[in-house]
Amino acid sequence: MLRNSFTKWLWDYRRSMITWVLSVAGVGAMYAAFWPTMDNPAMRELLENYPDELLEALNYTDIASPAGYLNATVYGLVVGLLTVVYSVSAGARSIAGDEEAGTLDLVLAHPLSRVKLGLQRFAAFLVSAAAISIVLLVFLLLLSGPARLEGISMSSYLAQHLHLFLFAALFGAVGFGVGAATGRRGLAIGVGAGFAVFGFAANGILSQIDGLEWVEGFSPFNWLNGGSPLQNGIQTGDVLVMAGLTVVLVSLGLWAFSRRDIAV
Repeated sequence: MLRNSFTKWLWDYRRSMITWVLSVAGVGAMYAAFWPTMDNPAMRELLENYPDELLEALNYTDIASPAGYLNATVYGLVVGLLTVVYSVSAGARSIAGDEEAGTLDLVLAHPLSRVKLGLQRFAAFLVSAAAISIVLLVFLLLLSGPARLEGISMSSYLAQHLHLFLFAALFGAVGFGVGAATGRRGLAIGVGAGFAVFGFAANGILSQIDGLEWVEGFSPFNWLNGGSPLQNGIQTGDVLVMAGLTVVLVSLGLWAFSRRDIAV
């Protein structure tokens, strides 16, 4: 078990991982179940009275259909934010958590290179990120009939959940990369949180300011669902950006990790 850091990480954090997977999927399903209450003239009239700027900030400009509603409330807000919290914290503890606890040197005393350790740890995190995406998909499919989530094909769901998985991988890579490079879990979480705040603001607030419309294109929340993959399918550019940045961040973190002293 100690020689295989991939399975050890999954085993050590199995309770936390299962709790997060079920919590994110459960909250997402709960919000999805509210769609029938939103699908009525009175609610649409109420939303029309809200300022356009507020609706734009919350991505509530198109919630007249099940796909638009899920895009705004489930993926763009509650699931997106919960995924960020889990991914950054899990990525940060992959290396920096053990280092701050003083156990990383014991792990590295085994015949295991730093790069291989890091890759196995991040691969284990990716399994948990995939689990979040898959379990949420199952919950939504089970709800599609009772919650009247009509007009959404399986291919559209798969496209959206591919985006969600890569979104989680990107934020996990931020926490992992900074934590591996510095050995400081708190710093890694702080950088990940700052990246999330910037992304959320750029996606719905800063982009409304004249001259700053371009910042929306640099928001991970825009890469998650700005192109409405639940309605338009996989957005190739967004997928490539998230996947590419994930590879770069993990690679840079491992490069720095393999060359620095380990705190003991």
